[in-house]
Amino acid sequence: MANRLNEKVALVTGGSSGIGLATARHFAAEGATVYITGRKQEALDAAAASSEGNLRTIQADSSVIADLDRVYATIREKSGKLDVVFANAGIAEFLPLPAVTEEHYDTIVNTNLKGVIFTVLQAIPLLSEGASIILTSSTVGFRGMEALSVYSATKAAVRQLARNWIADLKAKKIRVNSLSPGMIDTPATAEFGAALKAHIASLTPLGRIGQPDDIAAAALFLASDESAFINGIDLIVDGGASQV
Repeated sequence: MANRLNEKVALVTGGSSGIGLATARHFAAEGATVYITGRKQEALDAAAASSEGNLRTIQADSSVIADLDRVYATIREKSGKLDVVFANAGIAEFLPLPAVTEEHYDTIVNTNLKGVIFTVLQAIPLLSEGASIILTSSTVGFRGMEALSVYSATKAAVRQLARNWIADLKAKKIRVNSLSPGMIDTPATAEFGAALKAHIASLTPLGRIGQPDDIAAAALFLASDESAFINGIDLIVDGGASQV
């Protein structure tokens, strides 16, 4: 089905690479006007130059409230509304518990939790009735993994935000769902190393780790009217790795 997001306006945070960029491209290909944010302007420029469709860039760090103010002021001026918010910006860093520092905690929590909360909170005045909000959680939000405790905790919290926000936003019939990717081959997971990726692939029933387009296709479904009666779920996209 073509043009599933025709005439809709979408925001994708963390949209200059990986899952965010793949999703932005899917949204644009389906007719949406798509705003992507990222911390580095050069990465945003490269993303825009390599993409088709109506894709616009705004340099912003989603953990900085003033940056979000600027993002929504731009969208309000240029488009006047939002139909889809993909709160995707996030960071991961391996650090075992004895090595956790205040700086590590602040960096992870500010981006992965504070950033998600205020990305959605500040979007509310622009959201159309029946809008779709999609949050990026992770399978490590419900599974343990060595040296990822702070990251995992933020992703578990993101899942819980979706459950609560469907009640908070019910008056405007706004849907909120989360996506939980497994291991995905993106620049952000480069530090995980080939050996760990190969190990995870060997434990996955489909025999591989995920690609950004795998998550983008799921996000497109949750953004579109095809999922109009799906609300508050966590959609796991990991090739079955967490189910066996």
